[in-house]
Amino acid sequence: MFDVKALRAVALVAAFAGFSTQASAEVDIKFTLDWKFQGPTAAFLVAADKGFYAEEGLDVSIDSGNGSAGAVTRVAGGAYQMGFADINALVDFNAKNPGQSVKAVMMAYDAPPFSLFTLKKNNIAKAEDLVGRKLGAPVFDASYKLFPAFAHETGIDEKAVERVNMDPALREAMLVRGDVDFISGHFFSSMLDLKSKGVAEEDIRYFLYADFGMDFYGNAVIASGKFISEQPEAVASFIRATVRGWQDVIADPEGAIEIVAKSDPLIEKKLELERLQLALDVNVLTPKVLESGIGDVDEARLRNSIAQLAIAYGLESTPEPAAVWTSEFLPPAKDRMLSR
Repeated sequence: MFDVKALRAVALVAAFAGFSTQASAEVDIKFTLDWKFQGPTAAFLVAADKGFYAEEGLDVSIDSGNGSAGAVTRVAGGAYQMGFADINALVDFNAKNPGQSVKAVMMAYDAPPFSLFTLKKNNIAKAEDLVGRKLGAPVFDASYKLFPAFAHETGIDEKAVERVNMDPALREAMLVRGDVDFISGHFFSSMLDLKSKGVAEEDIRYFLYADFGMDFYGNAVIASGKFISEQPEAVASFIRATVRGWQDVIADPEGAIEIVAKSDPLIEKKLELERLQLALDVNVLTPKVLESGIGDVDEARLRNSIAQLAIAYGLESTPEPAAVWTSEFLPPAKDRMLSR
């Protein structure tokens, strides 16, 4: 009788040792992004375009998404084996859907992009000024969903803030028109979208959640529990190739945007290059990542962020980090190093 645990251990050892899987049949992976084809997700597209996944024996197809919650649902439902999503959306899903296990296997945004934006003319200079004002955002926006945690951390009454939901394409426009007083969104998205609508950067005021004691992590590579169990070596291979993708993006950001344009020829390349650089500077290349490499998390920090999240989402229980995260598929730190 075969020892399944022993076979899985052998597969992992082979994967981490860098053995090629090309001698065996390629493993198909359907991968979903959290949003559109944009600069910050270039690493996956670069890894696919330059053959990094193929060299690992993987046949990876990449689709755009409609939000982190949707990406998690796609992976949990089995339509996609892996994806890119906000780890906080993953915590929320797993807590509310026991038995549909999805785990994060590689952290990408060591610093979260969650933010609030307003215009200086609206006279909102501190958190207390948000009380009695209108917050606009798509209902699935990560920063919007985490606003209760922001309110808790800053001591304001979230119920005293009126909510206005809208399509993502209308968010920044409604702020500019004065239909809402402030909006929530990813830093590297809303900042550039406001500037693209003619707002001068000096007229924008923003609040990064990370500056208010909210030490959340951001987007991570996720995988279904079923795929992790059945194809552990493929998960390790995917991460190894994705790290190469990030390294390539940093070395040649302009080239990376050219590759993104192959997936969506309608992107504004200059805008996406700026968006990519913002994401790298603020969310990816943090002091911790520059020192220790991309991909891993600090368990104490993750535990604390889950506790904050439980308050924001009103979770009945606070999941353990091991229920949403595993580092077992990460390459050695020396192979995950990034530099500016």
